[in-house]
Amino acid sequence: MRYLHIQNARIIDPASQTDTIADVFVANGAIRTIGRRPDAGEIEETIDATGLWLLPGLIDLGGHLPEPGFTQKGTMASETKAACAGGFTHICSLPDTKPVADTSAVIKLIEEKAAKAGYARVLPLGAMTQGLAGEQLANMVTLFEAGAVALSNVRQPIRDSYVLRRLMEYAATYDIPLFFTANDVALAAGGCMHEGEVATRMGLAGIPETAETIALAQILLLAEQTGVRAHISQVSCGRSIRMITDARQRGMRISADTPLANLLYTDAQVTGYNSLYNVQPPLRSEADRQALIAAVAAGDLAISSNHRPHEIAAKKAPFSDAESGMSQYDCFLPMAMTLVSAGELSLDALINAVSVLPAQILGMAQSVQENSAFNAVLFDPETERTITARDLNSRGHNHPALGRSLKGQVQRVFIDGQQIC
Repeated sequence: MRYLHIQNARIIDPASQTDTIADVFVANGAIRTIGRRPDAGEIEETIDATGLWLLPGLIDLGGHLPEPGFTQKGTMASETKAACAGGFTHICSLPDTKPVADTSAVIKLIEEKAAKAGYARVLPLGAMTQGLAGEQLANMVTLFEAGAVALSNVRQPIRDSYVLRRLMEYAATYDIPLFFTANDVALAAGGCMHEGEVATRMGLAGIPETAETIALAQILLLAEQTGVRAHISQVSCGRSIRMITDARQRGMRISADTPLANLLYTDAQVTGYNSLYNVQPPLRSEADRQALIAAVAAGDLAISSNHRPHEIAAKKAPFSDAESGMSQYDCFLPMAMTLVSAGELSLDALINAVSVLPAQILGMAQSVQENSAFNAVLFDPETERTITARDLNSRGHNHPALGRSLKGQVQRVFIDGQQIC
């Protein structure tokens, strides 16, 4: 047997409560031994990881991949390479492609394009309804059997409560997980940022927190009635956290995530009408941001990317007319690490939220332990650099790190034992 030998790495793995410096020996896609040389076999390659951290690979619970259909914004290769550069080994692709991922043919197409690109593994999310129109149910079982890991309607509304109930009942029958985004489109209509003092001062139409919490209440009540396995995507406010916590205490199978942007920024960033910060869900108040951070620290909330790359023209319009979304994959881990350096999250809590918890939600295993698949990241915590457009792999340059100095850099990414980047 021929081994990859990673020498002197600091292994940080909340799943096994490991934080130690040791050598790791990898063969046939899996970790064979940690801290001791295997009894037999030869070393094919040695990587000196002195000063580097070996972390379980990041898993994204929701990113917008522009292919198929929107190649002016990016390709499968550009965005999955950007994801690797940010520390991701696996990413869930949202179904708002063109055509919509509501048939097994589109699911297979996404998988084939991702395999051909050869970077981060793409886990497709299928559409809950045909064309994401919120009216006719998609063939959920067919999508699931084709490779969709869950179903989502992104931020598109479901026509009414009856359709939503039918969706949940059908999914519960086959134990298919559903990813819901709580958004009352009537309350959110016309809004482009959080409804509050900043929006009032700037004369911009706001999106109230009730646009999320009213929709969430409907989802939770029907989920309790049907017993469906529900994940709440893109939570943005503290009241939603309290509602989800209450649902869990009643024994419901509910998980949730929040976009990284909502942990890093508030509606104050919109001052100056910077369209980079026109995102959905909107950046909310500092009190909401602190509530989200507390939930992540408690292990109750995963962190997703909500990656949405745009061409330059899409963000050049006035704030309210600019396309919403932020490119996030490049530099994702260094950006997330700013929460640790600021003392807002522990390192274990961050890794749990971007790797361990997402894996549990998807029914996967992601850890740095003996006999586990080697899906991991070597991260240099000390390298500091100023991010330029040349550093980005994504075609979307609507990235908050541009022009900023960031500490930390992903050095290598491994998927099933193979170095991908």
